[in-house]
Amino acid sequence: MRDENKLDISAVASTNFIDEFVKEDMAPGGRTEGMRVHTRFPPEPNGYLHIGHAKAIYVDFGTAERFGGICNLRMDDTNPTKEDVEYVNAIKEDIHWLGYDWDDRFYYGSDFFEEMYQGAVELIEKGLAYVCELTQEQMREMRGDLTTPARSPYRDRPREESLDLFRRMRAGEFPDGRMTLRAKIDLASGNFNMRDPVIYRINHTAHHRTGDKWCIYPMYDYAHPFEDAMEHITHSLCSLEFEDHRPFYNWVIENVTLPSKPRQIEFARLGIDHTVMSKRKLRALVEGGYVDGWDDPRMPTLCGLRRRGYTPRAIRNFSERNGVSKAASTVEYAFLEHCLREDLNEHARRVMAVLHPVKLVITNYPADKEETFMVENNPNRPEDGEREVWFSRELWVEAEDFLPQAAPKFKRLYPDGPECRLKGAYLIKCTGYETDDLGNVTEISAEYDPDSRGGDPADGRKIKGATLHWVDAKTAVDAEVRVYDNLFTVENPEEGDFLDYLNPDSLQVLTGCKVESGLKDAKPGESYQFMRQGYFSADSKDSGPNKLVFNRSVKLKDGFKPGK
Repeated sequence: MRDENKLDISAVASTNFIDEFVKEDMAPGGRTEGMRVHTRFPPEPNGYLHIGHAKAIYVDFGTAERFGGICNLRMDDTNPTKEDVEYVNAIKEDIHWLGYDWDDRFYYGSDFFEEMYQGAVELIEKGLAYVCELTQEQMREMRGDLTTPARSPYRDRPREESLDLFRRMRAGEFPDGRMTLRAKIDLASGNFNMRDPVIYRINHTAHHRTGDKWCIYPMYDYAHPFEDAMEHITHSLCSLEFEDHRPFYNWVIENVTLPSKPRQIEFARLGIDHTVMSKRKLRALVEGGYVDGWDDPRMPTLCGLRRRGYTPRAIRNFSERNGVSKAASTVEYAFLEHCLREDLNEHARRVMAVLHPVKLVITNYPADKEETFMVENNPNRPEDGEREVWFSRELWVEAEDFLPQAAPKFKRLYPDGPECRLKGAYLIKCTGYETDDLGNVTEISAEYDPDSRGGDPADGRKIKGATLHWVDAKTAVDAEVRVYDNLFTVENPEEGDFLDYLNPDSLQVLTGCKVESGLKDAKPGESYQFMRQGYFSADSKDSGPNKLVFNRSVKLKDGFKPGK
């Protein structure tokens, strides 16, 4: 497919080795000279996308974007026993959320089932495929080793006989596992993927799109190059485990009559510490009840990260800054948090929330007086304006901001301690406290300076105490706050049984938290910086007008050290 609007490839800045390959192909005399770069993202709809897929999405869609090309979305639905329409819809939603679109180029592998079948017939007619009656166990036994070729007593079966059997396989005459169709390549190949691989198997299972029309299904290694060629893909970008499968990919492209000849290029998958990204293991977490569904905020799924408060910009930055290479590596989860913190620090609205509340009574403030203060929404974005917060004689403050007696370097509230600022309001000085029968502090007493409205003393004296966040007791709104940590206690839960490393403290639920009255209208998914606490997002599933629920997206302080 020729592109009339020819791109000046010299103007495209290379960001990785894939870009260099693409430039090579597009250069004068290259294999795709004059063509438009055309990639695809081909997930299998048997689970939800996770952060590792975000890298693949960035590579597939991002490469097309940089070269002025296009990217398809294709559901690899060649395995009917695992796929579900629920996953198809979730995949679409996640990709759109990340900011990518495929326009009208949405395909299923099953769109090409008939063409794949005819391609297999062509291989049989060319003497390049045969029907084999070995069982899976027999095939393994006859696979050979590095010094011994594989064997099949059916390899020299006449073409006419294989054609007849293959048609009867399609017609449903044989039970599951009775026969397979194998490519006829090289039983002595050092690459075991080329030792006459199976390209069709019998499976009497209804397909979510084609119903009972088919009872034979293509293997992915055969379907993959076929689908790419039918969609006129120029560059098939795959994770590194497909590198050893590339010879068979090219073999299919060369030996079946197809409308185009894609090039497969492999890159390393994304690995992140303190998590697992195997769909099988993620499904075990869900089905075993270890997490609250695929969108649990502790999960590495995109829907889980979105529910936790991650932003598309943060995930795209994370994917881009990790780079693309052939070398497998594991990235610190702290770097993902760093990318989110960068984004939210710039864009999230600041609010006050008290997670472990204790009552503060300003004894010299009039009992019947109420007033409001204007507080900035985001110091990084003056255009976001200010908001009004209420103030009265009784407030809520953090329990950790008070001690019954002085302690080294503690500059917050204690009797006869330093003056402290209440954010945006007044200066106060602690005068005493009350406890219950168990010695727990139930109330703190303080006096305020009436001439320090806004937090600055009229006489200009130096304030040695800290600035504290607070919430007005009369107008405060109750909220539930969920504090998340790593789902696993070790960096590599893949070593051993990953379920043995589940973190029992990965979720703490705080009830009775007090937040500003303005947060009663918080919309699900909205992100905020709770001053001095961290970044939080209104839960997209459980939060509503009658029950506020906030998820901690990330701590306020950055634990990531570049170059560690």
